[in-house]
Amino acid sequence: MSTRSVTTTTLVLLLVTLPCALSLGAQEVIDLPGRDQPLEADFEEVFRVGVLDGEPWEMFGGVRYVGFDASGKLYVVDGLSGGRISAGDTEGLMRSVDAMMSSDGMRVLVFDASGDFVREFGTSGEGPGEFKMPTGFAVMRDGSMVVMDTGHGAYHLFDANGEFERMVRGAGRWNTLLADPRGERVFTGDIRAFTGGASFSGSFTSRTFNSRMINVSGDVTLPDPPTTRPVLRLDFAEEEVRTDTVVEGWLPPRGEDIELPGSATMPGNLRRALRDATSGFTMPVIFEPPLLAGVLPDGGIVHSDSSTYVLKITPPDGGETTRVIRRPLRPRPVTPAMKKEWQESRDVARREGLGGAGIGNIVMRSTTFEVRGGSPTGPVESSSTVNNLEPRFYPEIPVLWSLSTTWEGRIWVRRGGDEPGSLGPIDVLTGDGRYVGTFVADTRMPDAFGPNGTAAFIEFDEFDVPRVVVRRLPATVR
Repeated sequence: MSTRSVTTTTLVLLLVTLPCALSLGAQEVIDLPGRDQPLEADFEEVFRVGVLDGEPWEMFGGVRYVGFDASGKLYVVDGLSGGRISAGDTEGLMRSVDAMMSSDGMRVLVFDASGDFVREFGTSGEGPGEFKMPTGFAVMRDGSMVVMDTGHGAYHLFDANGEFERMVRGAGRWNTLLADPRGERVFTGDIRAFTGGASFSGSFTSRTFNSRMINVSGDVTLPDPPTTRPVLRLDFAEEEVRTDTVVEGWLPPRGEDIELPGSATMPGNLRRALRDATSGFTMPVIFEPPLLAGVLPDGGIVHSDSSTYVLKITPPDGGETTRVIRRPLRPRPVTPAMKKEWQESRDVARREGLGGAGIGNIVMRSTTFEVRGGSPTGPVESSSTVNNLEPRFYPEIPVLWSLSTTWEGRIWVRRGGDEPGSLGPIDVLTGDGRYVGTFVADTRMPDAFGPNGTAAFIEFDEFDVPRVVVRRLPATVR
């Protein structure tokens, strides 16, 4: 692998028509009808946790992740947060990004299947078992837990009682962890949320983050840009994580490298560093289809990696796709009007407080030392910003926005709405290719699914106080 040295920075059918299954070799292709069958989102509330004023374990600073174990216990990863983010709330988005890069006040709270408090563990810090920059979380069926900590470059492993066991080196740019139902393994990959018409990834080396903060303070070696978006199976048996690729997701072409505006003015050393740092990097592609993935009860992977309505299922240990599930719902072309609207919304967001560190900007911060008489006299800091880099647009808007799987094997997929960036309905399918029905667009997608049809939703009350509400799903969709 060649490397580059860069300078771093701080359905419905009640008709005679049935789904059609085609066999292409060993691959089964199932074509579902295009008409939606409505589902009622009548979810029974089981319990809720999180209040404005109460015991310390009742007051959340900002819920980042939730999950369940096989006994029905709820795990809440809580920490510093910028509060609720509304559509178009760019300041809230930046606060959230800042919070994700921090671990202040991080802890894990555990509640039983009735919502009673069980225990709290974990803390922020630099040591083993202490959270520095947690960017992924998975609960195993037995209650043991894996926390991916990019700040440590390692995974924290906790036992079923919340006791820290050990760290396993190797946490990289992956930003999602998916628990394997068959045992104490997890899957991870470049799985990104499609939000507001842009795809975001939380790491510098992913080459897709919209705003780069580059501190000219040293050199690191980065690989060439990836050519696929893989889903990996992680093995924590040794001191350093071992990975196996189980899915090779399609990576849309990125186009050319970032071009610096000719008018960009900055000191020569910063300009050279910026050119080096952005070599091989590309601007994010607006409306680019995300890689969506979930784990089925047998350990198989269901994923979507294109702008069309196509779900692919691969066996637990990887290999070729064995089943393809399709619906005749087509992506819409991106029009000049859509591009103009996106650009105008970005401009408004910048004027309302995003300032110079907005989407399509690169901020360079340099720290240098002047040497006199053989000794450094102290750090000299400088900063320069390159604004309004030209956005790039994918030619069509993807049909699917998000994907999740239930413990019983249902596949929930969120479609996009009528307007770019808006939420659409949620389809529920089975892993063997049956269409169950569709929830209307304003139905919430659960933040975590649990046993016996439970599902956890991260919500906010009228005072923007975060809480977690656990509801029970009807048998048909769990």
